[in-house]
Amino acid sequence: MKNLTLNDGINIPIIGSGANTFGKEGNEYRGALRGDTKEVDWAIENGYRHFDTAQAYNNEEVLGQGIANSSVPRSEFFITTKLNTFEGFRGAEWAHAEIEKSLEKLQTDTIDLFLLHSPWEDTAEIIEAWQILEDYYKRGVFKSIGVSNFKEEHLDLILENGIVPPAVNQIKSQVGTWNEALIDYNLKKNIATVAWSPLGGIDEKAQQVLEEIGNQYGKTYAQVVLRYQIERDVIVIPKSHNKERQAQSLAIMDFELTANDREQIAKL
Repeated sequence: MKNLTLNDGINIPIIGSGANTFGKEGNEYRGALRGDTKEVDWAIENGYRHFDTAQAYNNEEVLGQGIANSSVPRSEFFITTKLNTFEGFRGAEWAHAEIEKSLEKLQTDTIDLFLLHSPWEDTAEIIEAWQILEDYYKRGVFKSIGVSNFKEEHLDLILENGIVPPAVNQIKSQVGTWNEALIDYNLKKNIATVAWSPLGGIDEKAQQVLEEIGNQYGKTYAQVVLRYQIERDVIVIPKSHNKERQAQSLAIMDFELTANDREQIAKL
């Protein structure tokens, strides 16, 4: 597995597994928990060591239990979770309580990467929230800290007012919405990009182009998309409820796209 080194010196596997519907009835985002960890179990068997979850997904405990059930030491896993800021910030006491809940659900004393899940309007509150993450980082509870869905102005706010720069900005980057300008901005600021839902946005026409490229290498259209992303040093967190497709997403280190391939994909 290829790793990227973040701006704080921490290594992150360039391929991870999303988990927002793992362990849920009907594999639905808002589904109730089933009480099992089968998708996490399969992913670990397939070789995944990087998992991405969040408080907003309401299933951190599924990942925590799956890792605890495995024979793989906790130290070999890279776990990302996020403070649920979709409805804003409810104060320092709330943030501390939510962080402690995440640690408990994930059955861990440390979190490898902790993010603010989404920006909100109150800039003073964003700075306050970031300072809380910095405190956990300085104490070693969070090994790395970052943000999700932040635009240039939000990144500048933290860079100008914080002490620890974000290690990561997790954003939408997929076929039809590559988000090149923001990825370039992240790179300029030495912030790694993680692409959420990296296999989204693929319509029939795009799939045909990707399949034609993949046929050259004996790869699926999904593998071509993921390969395109990691060749740009974009970290990907594909998610699947199918053990075989989980394995396919990891099997992208044995081929390289040509310049012509990349040009075609960029236009999709």
